Amino acid sequence: MGVLVEGVWRDAELPQETGQAGEFRRADSRFRDRISADGSSGFKAEPGRYHLYVAHGCPWAHRTLIYRTLKKLEGLISVAYAIPGLKKNGRTFENDQRFPDCTPDTVNGFHYLHEAYTASNKDYTGKVTVPTLWDKKTKRIVNNESSEIIRMLNSEFNGFTGNTVDYYPAPLRAEIDRLNERIYHNVNNGVYRCGFARSQAAYEEAYDGLFATLDELEERLARRRYLVGHQLTEADWRLFPTLVRFDVAYFSLFKCNRNRIADYPNLSNYMRELYRVPGIAATVKPRYYVVNYYSIAKLNPTGIIPKGTPVDLEQPHDRARLAA
Repeated sequence: MGVLVEGVWRDAELPQETGQAGEFRRADSRFRDRISADGSSGFKAEPGRYHLYVAHGCPWAHRTLIYRTLKKLEGLISVAYAIPGLKKNGRTFENDQRFPDCTPDTVNGFHYLHEAYTASNKDYTGKVTVPTLWDKKTKRIVNNESSEIIRMLNSEFNGFTGNTVDYYPAPLRAEIDRLNERIYHNVNNGVYRCGFARSQAAYEEAYDGLFATLDELEERLARRRYLVGHQLTEADWRLFPTLVRFDVAYFSLFKCNRNRIADYPNLSNYMRELYRVPGIAATVKPRYYVVNYYSIAKLNPTGIIPKGTPVDLEQPHDRARLAA
């Protein structure tokens, strides 16, 4: 899918992402600075200062779009949306009439995301991923780790928006962290560990962990409306992007084919409730997910994109039967 090696783009992969047993091992994000309300981190929260590079197809980028919406940051943080599909030069920003929800980079004029990485470090070696959070003032990447970006968006701009809703409240953090860890390993990244496994044993281990965790979540949601406490939290918003992509891509292309999310009554109703939270539906683009994932050449070498988009998020949900 392409990497930078000493600042030069190459159509290659990082060898360290495949273990000796054939398991997929995701490389860590490399840019890990943070924005703070008071500027003590070196990057002060300021209206109009920051810019996000995202792709609708990517679940990690989807997290940041969700938080940008929930926390009313649309007017404070600008966005460039890559067109769907994996291109020869990686994530690509351009006008394409087929994808009207994808807007070019009007801040730096970058055509390819890797240009942001070499602008930040001309000798960068590693993956080039979305989301990427850019600082217009210092003209460099601040952070490309979604779990950290959403924490910044959750709290550091409250003084400008007046939106003080906290999706990572202190009394619930231990439980949120525990669930996040399990869901990340077995579900968020678990589907990739299935799809990108290079051995039968590695695939089956990931597959078993994925469905054991989905079964547990289905049971958990039978008796509670949300994953933690009586409110929507970070744990819910980290799970949601995987759920909305599952039936259109992971079930088939990634060989996660024991059950669809549609086969889980509680998970599917829960997914549709989150979809109906004001503003969230606009961040969900199922057809783009089909195009994005089926463009992965090593999984779909013919490049044929399925015509169907097998998910229906518009059905009513039954979650009001459970107390919030």
